[in-house]
Amino acid sequence: TSFHALTSILKTEGLKGIYTGLSAGLLRQATYTTTRLGIYTVLFERLTGADGTPPGFLLKALIGMTAGATGAFVGTPAEVALIRMTADGRLPADQRRGYKNVFNALVRIAREEGVPTLWRGCIPTMARAVVVNAAQLASYSQSKQFLLDSGYFSDNILCHFCASMISGLVTTAASMPVDIVKTRIQNMRMIDGKPEYKNGLDVLLKVVRYEGFFSLWKGFTPYYARLGPHTVLTFIFLEQMNKAYKRLFLSG
Repeated sequence: TSFHALTSILKTEGLKGIYTGLSAGLLRQATYTTTRLGIYTVLFERLTGADGTPPGFLLKALIGMTAGATGAFVGTPAEVALIRMTADGRLPADQRRGYKNVFNALVRIAREEGVPTLWRGCIPTMARAVVVNAAQLASYSQSKQFLLDSGYFSDNILCHFCASMISGLVTTAASMPVDIVKTRIQNMRMIDGKPEYKNGLDVLLKVVRYEGFFSLWKGFTPYYARLGPHTVLTFIFLEQMNKAYKRLFLSG
């Protein structure tokens, strides 16, 4: 369970273990999230009708896919470092990489394994981002529009909170299978000189065969516990920053 995982980490790695890979997580957000949200916002505004009519759901999903794929490509190096740093504690002592921080990880990966390794798993990462952003960004915009049209909400923080909670739930359910594929490929080992998995489909088949179909959603609770608040804070800050930008720079 989530509680068992938390207590095990605290017992074996201490309080510091909970924040392993924090620098990589911050760099990932600084590259991936800013790129995808920036592209989505610009495309959404460009495709909004002259009368203020927002794009349809399918077009919102397409915009989200484009933004997600681009952001994922930019953020993959930080993602690779994050996956390796957070998985280090589960490896035997003689196999641990011992990266000091995200920049040390990026330099060592490039020097020891080659620059292309920084983009290992780029395709499944982009595939995950396509699913995540199609689900997250489109479901948020659609939920917000539905809440506003209901007449019970106005365009304020309460509306943004409710829409983002719905978005977080939809995104968690949709993205977990591709997230498992991405994570296992980026963290895979070489066995007898061959990679542990051939491709993303091979990961899915092996997980379903050896662990069961519902293992694709293993860890749903902690995943949503992370993604839910993250989604809420992301969209609340994004809405407030957009409003401030329009008020300060576009009001004239």
